[in-house]
Amino acid sequence: MSIYWSELIRGLDPYVPGEQPRDRQYIKLNTNENPYPPSPAVLEAIREHTNQDLRLYPDPNGDILKAAVADYFQVEKNNVFVGNGSDEVLAFAFISIFKQAKPILYPDISYSFYPVYSKFFEIEAVTVPLTADFQIDLADYPVDNGGIIFPNPNAPTGRILPLEQIEALLQRNTASVVLVDEAYIDFGGVSCIPLIKKYPNLLVAQTLSKSRSLAGLRIGYAVGSAELIEGLERAKNCFNSYTLDRLALVAGAAAMRDRDYFDTTCRAVMATREWVVSALKQLGFEVVPSAANFIFICHQNQSAEELFSELRLRGVLVRYFKQPRIDNHLRVTIGTDREMQELVRQLQAILGSN
Repeated sequence: MSIYWSELIRGLDPYVPGEQPRDRQYIKLNTNENPYPPSPAVLEAIREHTNQDLRLYPDPNGDILKAAVADYFQVEKNNVFVGNGSDEVLAFAFISIFKQAKPILYPDISYSFYPVYSKFFEIEAVTVPLTADFQIDLADYPVDNGGIIFPNPNAPTGRILPLEQIEALLQRNTASVVLVDEAYIDFGGVSCIPLIKKYPNLLVAQTLSKSRSLAGLRIGYAVGSAELIEGLERAKNCFNSYTLDRLALVAGAAAMRDRDYFDTTCRAVMATREWVVSALKQLGFEVVPSAANFIFICHQNQSAEELFSELRLRGVLVRYFKQPRIDNHLRVTIGTDREMQELVRQLQAILGSN
């Protein structure tokens, strides 16, 4: 710890991303990356725009991407904010919307960036426990708050809330912003973006990292009322006017326009998820119902930490969270059929040897 660090930085526990090892070839089922490549239209857009124009700054407004997102969701361009991955979009939301006199609320088991941002931006936060079966119960969220944020589907559990429950929350929670983090919504859920036309305090964040296979380009966006979007823009332009580069903007726009490819790959991931859930249950695993591109599992006779370590030795990476309530669960990304078959094979071998 350096004497030159600020007091704030000294007290932070930074977010820990999923492991990206380089010591050998692994089947990577630990970071919720899409197993399928980006749309061919995305690759063509990148090739077309990899030219001498890269000497120029990108459009600070990201208009080409905003227009593609607005067209996809049938909203106005001033209802869209774009940023360097949904993590950055969330960061701007924390500083521009959630820095309030009252504490913000989020689930106790959820995306681990929320407490990091709360501490980094010095925002008071209160966690609301999930139910015994890892569900978010929005009835437990008091109206007296500085804002509410939760993922839908939740991470790392994968459980999803129906649209009517979110709307019921919006109907009673009108004095603060409700931010729904829909990073995984495309793998079995229904987006609440259409509700922004009825509820000016609703902000919805999504990413192109998961369902559109662009984790390597870092593209995220938020959709909400024009006044909420203006707040995000003000925060961004106090930090960095050029958060998305030229290639990311055209690639993101191409990804949003190629709906057929998007639908095909999402359906493939969901189909694989269904059969692997069945296969794991036959091995004695309990599987939390998931509407994401991952599943949350535990075994009645084998600790999650031991399974995690043994799988890693066998060349299969999954995610283990050593924290209360979930320290006997593993989060497993849905890969290709071949990758998931190998996961099942290795688990059979591990369980059979014990």
